[in-house]
Amino acid sequence: MTVIAVFNQKGGVGKTTTTLNVTAALARMGKRPLAIDLDPQAHLTLTFGAQNVTTDSSIGAFFRDDIPLRDLIREVAAGARVIPAHLDLSKVEALHSKSAAAARKLKQGLDESLSREGVPILIDCCPTFGVLTLNALLAADHVLIPVSADFLSMQSVNKLDMALKALEGPLQRKIDKRIVLTRFDSRRKFSYDIYDQLQERYGKELCATRVAENVALAVSPTLAQDVFAYAPSSPGARDYAKLTLELSESGFFD
Repeated sequence: MTVIAVFNQKGGVGKTTTTLNVTAALARMGKRPLAIDLDPQAHLTLTFGAQNVTTDSSIGAFFRDDIPLRDLIREVAAGARVIPAHLDLSKVEALHSKSAAAARKLKQGLDESLSREGVPILIDCCPTFGVLTLNALLAADHVLIPVSADFLSMQSVNKLDMALKALEGPLQRKIDKRIVLTRFDSRRKFSYDIYDQLQERYGKELCATRVAENVALAVSPTLAQDVFAYAPSSPGARDYAKLTLELSESGFFD
């Protein structure tokens, strides 16, 4: 079992798109991945096409009633699985925001319920640094940070990097992270400038693969499909297949 938190505090950077399509790419590689939707907006749940999700059949039931995580898993796109979210998940933030013990609940649940599966687990985090995101970061072996090719997004990842370094003390370990540049427009010199600046600051922590701005990546979630199902020959499918292979070859999913 390897746990990857997909996180950025800035919205619109392709966080859920990245979780969806890396999970789908891993499924195509025969890895039997599991995606966990830890965002009360439940966008990942919607894009996977999970139907009739209630609070009792969502990740909220784990936090509220200690339902084992394995009992909440749903089979979705070919070879992929998801633990869906529901709007009621927002109550976790309200009820447990000041509880240090609550921040470790997901890690305990994964260890107890899914540690023997030996599969990659991707967590789609909400774009706030609250108790839900702390659950994901404390449970994660690695953090994947999508960053869109714009100035504000780059500033966001710099702040997030400082926040992750502050967590390393309490965790007593270095947080292994990778940054992936999304919404890359090869027609704009500024996109290359952003990539160069990120590479200068983060070196090997920046993925070589850049995910191009692509209409298939925007349209496929509206049809509850990953980009491989919707447009397998599109630049978006090409880039997410390449990104997943790059991460896999670097040991990110081991």
